[in-house]
Amino acid sequence: MQSQQQSNSPSNRLIPHHDGSELYVTHKSPRIGDSITLRVRVPKSYSFQKSFVRLYEDGEPRSYELTLVQEGVHEDWWGVTTTLVNKTLQYRFVFLASDKYEWLTARGLFPHDVHSNTDFKIFSGTRAPDWVHSSVFYQIFPDRFAKSDVKRELPDWAVARNWTDLPAQVRSEISSELYGGDLVGVEEHISHIEDLGVNGIYFTPFFPARSNHRYDASSFSEVDPILGGNEALDSLVSTARSRNIRILGDLTSNHCGAGHPWLKDAIADVNSEERSFFYWDSSVPHGYVGWWGVPSLPKLNFNSLELRKCMYSAADSIVKQWLSPAKGLSGWRIDVGNMTGRQGSDDLHDLVMQGIRQAMDEAGEEFWLVAENGDFVASDLDGYGWHGAMNYQGFMRPVWNWLQLNTEIGGGFQGLPFQMPRFTGDQLVSSMREFSSAIPWDSYISCMLLLDSHDTARMRTVVNGDRDRHLSGMTLALTIPGVPSIYAGDEIGLEGSNGEAGRRTIDWDNQNSWDQDFLKGVKSLIQLRRTSHALINGGLRWLEIADDYLLFARESTEESLLIFISRTGVDIEIDLEAHGVKLQKTLFGVEQSGPHLRINSTTATQGIWQISS
Repeated sequence: MQSQQQSNSPSNRLIPHHDGSELYVTHKSPRIGDSITLRVRVPKSYSFQKSFVRLYEDGEPRSYELTLVQEGVHEDWWGVTTTLVNKTLQYRFVFLASDKYEWLTARGLFPHDVHSNTDFKIFSGTRAPDWVHSSVFYQIFPDRFAKSDVKRELPDWAVARNWTDLPAQVRSEISSELYGGDLVGVEEHISHIEDLGVNGIYFTPFFPARSNHRYDASSFSEVDPILGGNEALDSLVSTARSRNIRILGDLTSNHCGAGHPWLKDAIADVNSEERSFFYWDSSVPHGYVGWWGVPSLPKLNFNSLELRKCMYSAADSIVKQWLSPAKGLSGWRIDVGNMTGRQGSDDLHDLVMQGIRQAMDEAGEEFWLVAENGDFVASDLDGYGWHGAMNYQGFMRPVWNWLQLNTEIGGGFQGLPFQMPRFTGDQLVSSMREFSSAIPWDSYISCMLLLDSHDTARMRTVVNGDRDRHLSGMTLALTIPGVPSIYAGDEIGLEGSNGEAGRRTIDWDNQNSWDQDFLKGVKSLIQLRRTSHALINGGLRWLEIADDYLLFARESTEESLLIFISRTGVDIEIDLEAHGVKLQKTLFGVEQSGPHLRINSTTATQGIWQISS
């Protein structure tokens, strides 16, 4: 579907800017009663007579005038100090003159009245741990990353595959084919992960199950013996720790597997405690409610207090036991987090989500909680539930729509019954802002950024094999605020037209098949993402947005970066003096310096430079 919005000139109006990063908000983790100074960057070319912050105290609107706090050559800084009165502070700014009435919200600048849904937000309470913001994760589907020489008996549900076979596309086979990847294999290839530069591994489930994806857990208390069991995970965690790599687990709070003892006990005894763990339906042959009607995935019923204890609230709960020093996980990714606790007239979602968050806070504030949330629900990220979500809605989907070259890939994981649209740069940025403006900054930067996953087509296939477009996507993922996650094999150019086709193995014996040039570029970008103060702590300021290219700044108290990304070849020169900056040092891409940015390329291109005012 071709976009109807086509603009030939970039969006480059200089306007006031504010976000939740350290340049604009003085208190990183405020508590009720703390003072907070809010600052706004205002270009010299933007004229106004007065400015106020509009905020709420005990639900009542209040307005406080901004004062000039710092004057510069190209821009001025205006600010106001307020007090955190309630759990959450919502605020926006208004700029006034005889011919001006403009509101600045997290969504943008508007010359009309606005509501509070896209106000800037600051919450009190715990945050995602600091280590998250300097992390790059590597997603591993355990059956497909690496296979050890350990011989194990094939389970009765599985069909063995050769390591270099392509995944089946026949529905009856996709969950039963087993390639034999295991945790021992991961440990044997940990040097590849370390050399790539990532410092976190996100595993899809490693619990025993009756499928290769293991989202149908038959136990939450042990590691699948096919993967090497508890001993293999213990050894991997120890090795990973020695190399400063953290491990993130994957938990299905929404359902378990039909082979789980809870269900067996519930079916065997209608008076058992476990009977209350599920929903029952005599109209279906198996007698219980399965998630999306699938009998292998019985839906969990959190009306049961005992289930809540088992899953998250008890001292030895599933959530807590794997975070203990003995197990060594650094957090959880929650599967289908937006569906957890919801069934028919029951909506226990917030109770369960906040219960899991409380359990993790009780285990310690060094653990990260991120949820799958396919169609974004803003209230889940208000600061008191998940730390963040897998950012499909505010990152992956719009990036696909901007970069895609493959009309054969339809809505797919986007949940759309039609082809992907083709976005302009303005549509891309608007989609990103739509997501980020609805949640606090701390929640935004704690979301997982991904170009693809085990559930989606591979990015290399989305761009129809275009390495340069793929690198533009990877550059976005590693420079936009959030926690990047790279699906294993993306770094070497693996392909796949859907989730199943993308679950390919890595051919360790034939590294000539790897895209080595792309791998080199990814390594450089990861190194920057993990060490740059601006990429770890900085805000996000869009400078120019055109159909085919983006120019934005990431700025912190210690460093300022300029990032350029295009999806096509471009021949442009940008006067950076208009933005009050100049190029100081090239970190990635074409060597340049001075007050002008010159890009002349025949393909999609990328560049990162340190800048000064």
